[in-house]
Amino acid sequence: MSETAEAVAPAGAIPRGSTGTPFNNTMTIAKREFASYFSSPLGYIVIGMFLLLVGFLVFYPFAFLVIGKTSVQPLFNAISWLLPLISPAIAMRTFAEESRTGTLEMLITQPVRDGEVILGKFLGAAGLLGVALATTFIYPMVISKMGELDWGPVLGGYLGLLLGGAAYVSLGVMVSSHTKDQITAFFLAFIVGAVFFLLDKAPIMFGGAASVLEYLCPDYHFKSIARGVLDLRNVIYFVSVISVCLLATARSLGSRRWN
Repeated sequence: MSETAEAVAPAGAIPRGSTGTPFNNTMTIAKREFASYFSSPLGYIVIGMFLLLVGFLVFYPFAFLVIGKTSVQPLFNAISWLLPLISPAIAMRTFAEESRTGTLEMLITQPVRDGEVILGKFLGAAGLLGVALATTFIYPMVISKMGELDWGPVLGGYLGLLLGGAAYVSLGVMVSSHTKDQITAFFLAFIVGAVFFLLDKAPIMFGGAASVLEYLCPDYHFKSIARGVLDLRNVIYFVSVISVCLLATARSLGSRRWN
């Protein structure tokens, strides 16, 4: 491949003629997608701003002391509120930027399936979210120095955050596949994600419908996992949201291929 061709190759591109297995193709795309975040300031900016915002929300004004015991609940509350914001910021470029530059067509005409491209890009974006969440583990370490900390709910909470964040990322990937502008993709995904996040805060006037709205809220399922109870229904919910969003993304790419 010429230097010119390499320069315009889309993120996650697979060499033409590749005979790799679906797993290998997916992981190659995921690795390149993940690496692309750190080939520009975006990855560092997202992680840095996320870490600062979490620290501000947790320690100002010393919220972890308000409840009268050593707990990471304020940390999880802060991160859960930030997930609808940071996840679209991570996912907005997955397809929108390549649609704008015209490299998406190059990517989807390579010898790989749409599902491999979508899953690879999703895993690359989710990987960056995982790194961002991992950086916040410094806060439980600091809080544990102030008193005895039950690490069971801590690990459960991080599992819930990862599942919830992955669901928001999949939503961002889906929205990104329908637009050619990263900023538009960000705001649309943020608005939709924020609406779903607020569903379990529905006023009592919704009556019987309130329980349905509550079940559709990612934060409702996260809170259940964060209590240290791993209910399979919550895992199924997040997996279902991710699957629906990625299938919708596949439909979007499929329509582009035929057009």
